[in-house]
Formats: sequence, structure tokens, C-alpha cells
Amino acid sequence: QVQLVESGGGLVQPGGSLRLSCAASTSIFSILAMGWYRQAPGKQRELVAVISSGGITNYSDSVKGRFTIYRDNAKKTVYLQMNSLKPEDTAVYYCNRPGGSIWSWGQGTQVTVSS
Repeated sequence: QVQLVESGGGLVQPGGSLRLSCAASTSIFSILAMGWYRQAPGKQRELVAVISSGGITNYSDSVKGRFTIYRDNAKKTVYLQMNSLKPEDTAVYYCNRPGGSIWSWGQGTQVTVSS
């Protein structure tokens, strides 16, 4: 079973930045698309960013222009650079495959945007 370990969350003021990391324990990481999800209190988990195996990216409208997803295949790690953070970005952030055969969820990393 693939293990996903997210890190990098924290408390940040509105307008601030954070970089999240997610390490995946799979030898085929480089050929898989990866995504970042988030789940805010009382809301369903939503997919906010996707990166293909070839580096093509896609974002939800809510984060487009502020978040950047990228990957390091040698480290089997996917990142989410989050800039211009807003209070509505507060959520637990998870990585996983963006569709199809989703792996078991990791513990996630909490991002709180508040003054």
C-alpha cells in the first residue's frame, strides 16, 4: 500500500505564503498524475490542483493564479506553493491521485489563514 506523508502546513496571516510537500512511497511515482486536495471544516474534500506525469498543471478556480503545483520525481514528492493566502484557504490539505484508483489518505497537513 502506498503511503502519503504531507507536511508544511501551519498558521499564516492573510496574504502570506506556505509551501506544502507530499512524499509518496511508490516506485512508479514519475508516471502518475498527482493532485492536492483540501477539506475545510464542515465541507467536502475538494481537488484544487493537479499535475500530470509530464508536468501539465490544472487548478480550481478558487486557487488559480495563487497556488502552484510542481513535482520532483527523484524525491517522489509533489509540492504546493501557496501565495496570497486567504482565510477561506483554511483547511486540511492532502495529496493523492487525482482520480481513478485513489490511494489511502495520509494524515494531511493543517493550513490556517488568520490574523
